[in-house]
Amino acid sequence: MSASSDQVGGNHYKQRAIQPIEYILANQLGFCEGNIVKYATRWQDKGGIEDLRKIKHYCDFLIEMASQEELVEDIFTEYIADPKT
Repeated sequence: MSASSDQVGGNHYKQRAIQPIEYILANQLGFCEGNIVKYATRWQDKGGIEDLRKIKHYCDFLIEMASQEELVEDIFTEYIADPKT
């Protein structure tokens, strides 16, 4: 028996053609992206509005991280890669 054939805590993923964990691992998604996939898959069958709020929360994390990375890239480009002399 494989881990993906046994679901702990319900059957909300069993009815899907592919389980979220299979998609997440096959696409090497990060923690936040993986949780978004998980909650988007199950929200109608398990968590309802609360799962949608969790999706938004993880999206907010991704936006914050991407914004910080963009800021660092801008600083690097302006001051390090192309210093004004």
